[in-house]
Amino acid sequence: MTAARTDLPRLIVTVTANPAIDRLLTLGGPLERGGVARTAAPLDQPGGKGVNVARAVAATGQPVTAVFPAADHDSFVTAVRETGLPHVATPVAPRVRVNLTLAEPDGTTTKLNAPGAELGAAELDDLVRAVLGASVGAAWVALCGSLPSGVPAHWYRDLTARLRGLGARVAVDTSDDPLAAVLSDPATAPDLVKPNAHELVDLLGGDADAVEADPRLAGELAQRLRAERGPAIVLLTLGGAGAVLATAEGTWFATSPPITPLSTVGAGDSALAGYLIADSRGADAPSALVSAVLHGSAAAALPGSTPPRPSDVAALQAPHARELSTTPTPQHP
Repeated sequence: MTAARTDLPRLIVTVTANPAIDRLLTLGGPLERGGVARTAAPLDQPGGKGVNVARAVAATGQPVTAVFPAADHDSFVTAVRETGLPHVATPVAPRVRVNLTLAEPDGTTTKLNAPGAELGAAELDDLVRAVLGASVGAAWVALCGSLPSGVPAHWYRDLTARLRGLGARVAVDTSDDPLAAVLSDPATAPDLVKPNAHELVDLLGGDADAVEADPRLAGELAQRLRAERGPAIVLLTLGGAGAVLATAEGTWFATSPPITPLSTVGAGDSALAGYLIADSRGADAPSALVSAVLHGSAAAALPGSTPPRPSDVAALQAPHARELSTTPTPQHP
């Protein structure tokens, strides 16, 4: 009997509790408040952070499943089907929201995000069951984005505990109260968090501009987040400057390759996808960081929330992951 292969890419599951249609309007000139602007034809894509991560993973051919709440007849589900993305949609009554992105010629983007539809207790229970069912055997489960009305801020924290019971590693990319809640107890922290500089200083204090400008400071704060709040891995994205990775083994920084930015929407999501793809295939920490930076940069060079293809990533000059001299800090017991 032939032995089962163990080198195949493992499943990645993403969870988007607050999905959205991302509508991109590309402006012909700088946005002027109170003026009249002409745009190119609108581009609608299925979005929400977890869906963006899943689309970037799917582009590599790696097994992925996106889980989200949406009625089967909703135009959002139709749009997801058109992309070919494997998914599980749990039924809800309200329609999926539409978020608007205004893109200026120099790459500046302005986002107008609508509130998500409220989820009732039964609808939320259906979503949890779908997440747990889809996550059996997964290498990573990524809990991504804001939470809609009706979902308590500690929902990611509680779901992390249940997913760990299945043996999956959990990554969380969120902000504000849900991020604070998921890091409220080091004993229940997820395996990975992916803050940006603004989200990091919201947790620890400091100046986001200073963090983005100083990789060493960014690395020190990322290690401090590990020590005080409990995640084993911190992937800290620094916009166009690159990203920092902090683990128990060390701290690394990789700069973004030169690109012409078209839209930063979804770039951080693609960075998370790049890390999860590389890690699930056995890459070491510096290589996984480089994969994250390349995927994020490739996404920023594409319109709207378009996920990068492997060819988009391969076309960029791969940066070197430089080890920083920060000392890895033991995690809180």
